[in-house]
Amino acid sequence: METKITCLHDRHVALGAHMEPFGGFDMPIQYTTISEEHNAVRNNCGVFDVSHMGEVVVKGKDAEKFVNHIFTNEVKGAAAGDIFYGMMLYPDGGTVDDFLTYKMGENDFFLVVNAANTDKDFAYMQENAKGFDIDLRNVSDDYGQLAVQGPNSEKVLRDVLGIECAELGFYKSMVIEKDGKQVIVSRTGYTGEDGFEIYGTHEFIVKSWDALMKAGVTPCGLGCRDTLRFEVGLPLYGHELSEKISPVMAGLSMFCNFDKEEFIGKEAIAKQKEEKPEARIVGIELEGKAIPRAGYEVLHDGEVVGHVTTGYRCISTDKSVCMALVKKGHGKLDTPLEIQIRKKTFPGVVVKKKFYDKHYKK
Repeated sequence: METKITCLHDRHVALGAHMEPFGGFDMPIQYTTISEEHNAVRNNCGVFDVSHMGEVVVKGKDAEKFVNHIFTNEVKGAAAGDIFYGMMLYPDGGTVDDFLTYKMGENDFFLVVNAANTDKDFAYMQENAKGFDIDLRNVSDDYGQLAVQGPNSEKVLRDVLGIECAELGFYKSMVIEKDGKQVIVSRTGYTGEDGFEIYGTHEFIVKSWDALMKAGVTPCGLGCRDTLRFEVGLPLYGHELSEKISPVMAGLSMFCNFDKEEFIGKEAIAKQKEEKPEARIVGIELEGKAIPRAGYEVLHDGEVVGHVTTGYRCISTDKSVCMALVKKGHGKLDTPLEIQIRKKTFPGVVVKKKFYDKHYKK
């Protein structure tokens, strides 16, 4: 399959970014070092090209009904500008994807899905759209997207891009006009810091990127996007969620509205929640400096009880930590576990998945 590029590809190459395939796109992993970019977001402001993300529009008489059918969270009665995080499930409770649902207006929704899953998600939505009076469109190619993140991001949007966003609440969006075109601005953040997402035409995104670079905002790659989201316990599809890992197993039941009449997979995950899942995602902190990586085995008294889904030497806390999928009975806080790193095992203990405190503006 041909690797795609975003509208900012030549900008990344010109900056000397280290490029690698991700989600079907050739993407910047880092420009300088992961820790330098990570710290820029934690302490000041950084900008990510996230134009690889997928966008799907759902409009029409049954739009709300349809979104509620395929999405675990409740969108009924939401106001325009509200944003919801949730999942789309298979009937057996496995996760198709996790994504954000933006309510744009009455029976008008904008879904932002993971890049690698865009085609799969859209096909699954089409499959489940029968009988609903909706206009369902994959508009991913029409949008570029920037994520401006960090404690100074609000000031940067105002001073550099002329976007007034002080009044925009957490998990809210607004539509503004720039250069005669509509731009969607939201405040969610996948880094644990205050931050904004900007969706616009490719021309507008390129122009905005150039202005941010000229103003000295740090360009950030997907390397530190992963370290930032991981530290604050946010999941990544394919690691902490997958067709085999349900939201209940991932500890994300709070984004599944069990009071809703129905959604695909509801019965399966309700049963799982009641009976306690066979395995779940936990946090583990290791003694010493050895780094647990995805795929490494987790042991208890020499017996394999799980595997690491994401692991790092935490940049913000300087501790070796990971998230891991472990069998029932081994996930309680303070449970001693070991991690197999090459030929040695290293002792650790189960801790909360949030290794660093979030600093969202709420």
